[in-house]
Amino acid sequence: MKNIVFTGGGSGGHVMPAITLIKELIPREDYTIHYIGGRNSIEKNLVADYDVVYKPIFTGKLRRYFSIENFIDIFKIFLGMIQSFFILLKLPKKTLVFSTGGFVSVPVVVAAKITGKKIYIHEQTSRVGLANKICSKFADKVFVSFEESLKFFPNHKTHFSGYPIRKECFDSSLHFEKFKNLNLKDSTKELLFITGGGNGSLLLNNLIKDELDFLKSKYNIIHQVGKAFIDEYQQLADESYIPVAFIGEEIVDIMKAASIIISRAGAGTVCELMALEKRSIFIPLKIAQKNEQYHNAMEANKNLGSLVLSEDELKNLNVKTILETFEGSQYQKKTAPKQEATAYLVEQIENSLS
Repeated sequence: MKNIVFTGGGSGGHVMPAITLIKELIPREDYTIHYIGGRNSIEKNLVADYDVVYKPIFTGKLRRYFSIENFIDIFKIFLGMIQSFFILLKLPKKTLVFSTGGFVSVPVVVAAKITGKKIYIHEQTSRVGLANKICSKFADKVFVSFEESLKFFPNHKTHFSGYPIRKECFDSSLHFEKFKNLNLKDSTKELLFITGGGNGSLLLNNLIKDELDFLKSKYNIIHQVGKAFIDEYQQLADESYIPVAFIGEEIVDIMKAASIIISRAGAGTVCELMALEKRSIFIPLKIAQKNEQYHNAMEANKNLGSLVLSEDELKNLNVKTILETFEGSQYQKKTAPKQEATAYLVEQIENSLS
């Protein structure tokens, strides 16, 4: 059996690339797939539906600023490293550790280096996360989603792979024709999809809430509000407005069916919308590390003419003005040929274990 250990998490953006690769590897019966992640983190829930051996460890967050929690989390990271060491020690030396970033990945990658495992990492964003910057020092190969990210890692082991996008993004048909009680092919109203990412966005939620009556008069609306906000927004639900905490497999079909998408600019969302050639409205998270969401969104602006609005610009705008600007702006599609990153990364995995 070929052994591969995935790690990465803390947010859905770090987990979804791993899941895309896992779905490709599961049908290959000669693979045993493990996942090392947090004890109560999002990755534990997201990989639960797949034939994966999940190993929970202690995790601590890496911060670039001073916080008393840094001292506590260093202890947690050390514990996670010890746990990862013993997990990996039981696996054959010819085991590949594939990290998709996030603070959970650091103790796993360090333990993988100590136990002599081969290490691959994948950077999703156009900038480099602190975890992957640390992990790259131990990695055998580094893969990046954007060509401009190549400069952040050592040349001799860094490769432009693209972002591993779900197969559904390259298929124009809808696999889910209905979401909740809404027919995604309903032609009576256009579909507006709003998402603040897997955890939701208070900023986007408030933006929509303030103009909900106007929006419902024009659109059917699906709104990913986040777990922390669902109770509040569920009270506003009706036949034209569907708030949900988190959207799973159906999200690709929702993006296909939507006429307009308003979104944060996580790398996964941006790359999938680019693959779908779906021009969108992006409002990047201002406090994202190294302003990475802005740079992600500008890739879509450059290739599809997507509208990018900063949080500061949003203070002087309402939804009606944003939609009028979007619909009135020139749409010139300049999308580069689609990168089949998933197949490339699976091939790299296969070669490393052959």
